[in-house]
Amino acid sequence: MMQINNLRPLRGEGRKLFIETYGCQMNVGDSEIVLSILQEEGYRYTEEINEADVILINTCSIRDNAEQRIWGRLSEMRRLRRAKPSLVIGVIGCMAERLKEQLIEGEYGVDIVAGPDSYRSLPQLLRKAEEGGKGINVELSREETYADIAPVRLDKNGVTAYIAIMRGCNNYCSYCVVPYTRGIERSRNPQSILREARQLFENGYREVTLLGQNVNSYKFEDVDFADLMAMTAAISPELRVRFATSHPKDLSDKLLDTMAQHHNICRCIHLPAQSGSNVMLAKMNRKYTREWYLERINAIRKRMPDCSITTDIIVGFCDESEDDFRQTVSLMEEVGYEFAYMFKYSERPNTFSARHFADNIDEETKGRRLAEIIELQNELSLRSNQRDVGKEFEILIEGTSRRSEEQVFGRTSQNKVVIIARKEHQKGDYVRVRITSASSATLFGEEIE
Repeated sequence: MMQINNLRPLRGEGRKLFIETYGCQMNVGDSEIVLSILQEEGYRYTEEINEADVILINTCSIRDNAEQRIWGRLSEMRRLRRAKPSLVIGVIGCMAERLKEQLIEGEYGVDIVAGPDSYRSLPQLLRKAEEGGKGINVELSREETYADIAPVRLDKNGVTAYIAIMRGCNNYCSYCVVPYTRGIERSRNPQSILREARQLFENGYREVTLLGQNVNSYKFEDVDFADLMAMTAAISPELRVRFATSHPKDLSDKLLDTMAQHHNICRCIHLPAQSGSNVMLAKMNRKYTREWYLERINAIRKRMPDCSITTDIIVGFCDESEDDFRQTVSLMEEVGYEFAYMFKYSERPNTFSARHFADNIDEETKGRRLAEIIELQNELSLRSNQRDVGKEFEILIEGTSRRSEEQVFGRTSQNKVVIIARKEHQKGDYVRVRITSASSATLFGEEIE
């Protein structure tokens, strides 16, 4: 008897889809999942927004300025809708979860609002919008990990890729909106992660980054994060493995020992400190002290002296005194970070700090403190890079340098960018180099023949 299961009509019917992504690498991964789901329904991806029949904006709520950028972008979308009245505009991701009423009912009047756990329902939401209704699903899930969906890679470099290994967060830092927009923590089956990593390697990718809000707390049955890292590294010695982001309270000796035992696990750890003051850390509900954090730094350096350490810093958190700020400055100097993401505190509605603390540090003080640590970090980055001059590294070539077509760039295991002469090098090649000079952001090298 003839089977007709594969003859199901495709709802997209070749309609063109444009996705615009804001925020963290988790959002980039989510956009790739969304594209996979909708391509299965017949939608075709376009990189030209003016060609699109459907525009989805994947949003971030971690800071107020991120949301303001998206409101501004939605305002610009009205011009596109005037030119094409049938255009469907949707907001997905964290901002959708938090602000669904304003997005649907406000002046922007988007057609679709879908939270991070509802992407499987997008075909139905789109059909409802295309019929003149509003497609809304912002329900959070305790199980959804999208483990069975093969992402369609939006980054075309073909060398590096991200793999989401878990979703949600259980830490409830007092300033953070993530647990409320992405739900509770849940981990993917390790076999689905390894299958994705193997497929990427077989398709020519040479580096994967395992992603989670707090990868250190990954746990699926008897497999913890250190086990998962070891299994991923074992796929091939030619596959580099990175991870982000680590929470200091969960950075185990087992993980550090695993890293030290595998040369293809990259020597770079992003370890957000947020503050150097114990008073601020307690108020932020970070669940560790400055002393604990520095002990973890020492544990890293004892096992991997060549490991680079990067961080996140927030200045101007509620009641932050000048002494609290000075302790953050001293922490940065003591650790000597290679790189840092630095921000002024931005109050997020409905977080613990918004409900219980006053955002009482004025903008001028916040701005002054931010400028000071940015200047300090530039100095720390330059010192770190200058120490690399004369050293040898293996870099993975990722593409052509923006400076010149005659140069290519790659990254060291420590995640530092190195520019060298192109010669015959192609994306995905490993090249042994010697560093000849450095700026605060970039290393320059020559191939070791």
